[in-house]
Amino acid sequence: MESNRTRGLNHELSKLFNELWDADENRMKAGKDYRISLQGKAGYVPAGSNQARDSASYPLFQFVDEEKLRSRKTFATFISLLDNYEMDTGVAEVVTPEEIAENNTFLDAILETKVMKIAHDYLVRKNQAKPSRNDFKAQLYTIWFQLYSRAPGQGPDSCGFEHVFVGESKRGKEIMGLHNWVQFYLQEKRKTIDYKGYVGRQNKSRPDHDDQVLNLQFSWKEMVKPIGSSFIGVSPEFEFALYTVVFLTSQEKMTREVVRVEEYEMQIVVNRHGRYIGTAYPVLLSTNNPDLY
Repeated sequence: MESNRTRGLNHELSKLFNELWDADENRMKAGKDYRISLQGKAGYVPAGSNQARDSASYPLFQFVDEEKLRSRKTFATFISLLDNYEMDTGVAEVVTPEEIAENNTFLDAILETKVMKIAHDYLVRKNQAKPSRNDFKAQLYTIWFQLYSRAPGQGPDSCGFEHVFVGESKRGKEIMGLHNWVQFYLQEKRKTIDYKGYVGRQNKSRPDHDDQVLNLQFSWKEMVKPIGSSFIGVSPEFEFALYTVVFLTSQEKMTREVVRVEEYEMQIVVNRHGRYIGTAYPVLLSTNNPDLY
């Protein structure tokens, strides 16, 4: 008898996302291009608390080949965007011409990859994108980089890219977003992130050091995220492709597509903020997770 989880599996998207996985030439290889140290299992953190037991004496990332990271165009152009945002919601963002140019350079870089070409072709077939690369680029810019207000009446203070890939805070008391491994690594290196331990993995007593989807707990500038989630090692274009496809093929405010990518059975969760991405992240199944919003 099939489980509810299996019955909910989206086979079409699973096939597409595995194709994207196989096409992800820029993905960093576990144990070679980076090494992680999982250490202990994270403890329970009550809602609203910024106190967490530290089950990890060392950073999550023990090593990342930064030369390789910065020599790959999509990673290099992605990293250049990470310092373009104000951390707190409620503080209006100011986007400079230089930052707009950086956004466009990044989109140009990822649109050259096999991953984004496959995703674009799929969306064209679904009548969710136009065949023109320039039109698709403009669509991506709107979805990911158009500013909007998370704190009503405070002016445009956020965008999908900032929330998902950079992270932000709610009144300086709560971490929101930050679901990207490169940003996590760079913040760990600056000692602003403190990894607290892993959060349970489906059908395993603990995750493996070569797992490429993790649920984890950490603090960032003294704020604790009880459960966060992230792909590990994948390229920026891989995440952009997955989340964009889910966003454009669903009109629901909160979409949870159950997919199997490689060995990982997960939900790809995408929340829409009107015409824009509000948040997006992977959730490994059978971990009884609350929303990671």
